[in-house]
Amino acid sequence: MRVLGIDPGTAIVGYGIVDYNKNIYKNIKYGCIYTDKTLDLETRLFNIYEELDLLIKEYKPDAIAIEELFFFKNAKTVISVGQARGVIVVVSMKNKLKPVGYTPLQVKMGVTGYGKAEKKQIQEMVQKILKLEKIPEPDDAADGLAIAITHINSLTSLYLVGEKTTLSSKAITKNKMSLKDYREIILKK
Repeated sequence: MRVLGIDPGTAIVGYGIVDYNKNIYKNIKYGCIYTDKTLDLETRLFNIYEELDLLIKEYKPDAIAIEELFFFKNAKTVISVGQARGVIVVVSMKNKLKPVGYTPLQVKMGVTGYGKAEKKQIQEMVQKILKLEKIPEPDDAADGLAIAITHINSLTSLYLVGEKTTLSSKAITKNKMSLKDYREIILKK
């Protein structure tokens, strides 16, 4: 399964493409789509559409996961990011992929197993899960990878169809698990 994870924005759209096969996560590509702040919003949104469309056509993901909007102090920012998210949804649907949204809390839980994880903890787990030499940069790209991993983990969890799933030699037998248990299962330690 190949998942494209997207962290939406108008200036920077972070993305990460992760393959998952037989309990192994593999980083395919990560990066950012940048738009020039001197351009009008409509042109920036169109540029996001075009770049993301090319990315989807080149890497052919099976699924797209996108971070949901959360509270912003600046109303102008939330509106423009919401418009960028809408463009991302449209380009996904155009490519016959219905995006799945995850809140920041769900991403924290999906990657670290801890809802109050710091950004650095999430990045370190992304690095370990994908066996990368260093933490992915910039932060927006690391977030895209985290969103892709969260989607994979949501599909391979107990909640998928109510059946137990084995991610390693250790079966998942609890509805809740500690961070230690999560790491043992995901990192196979």
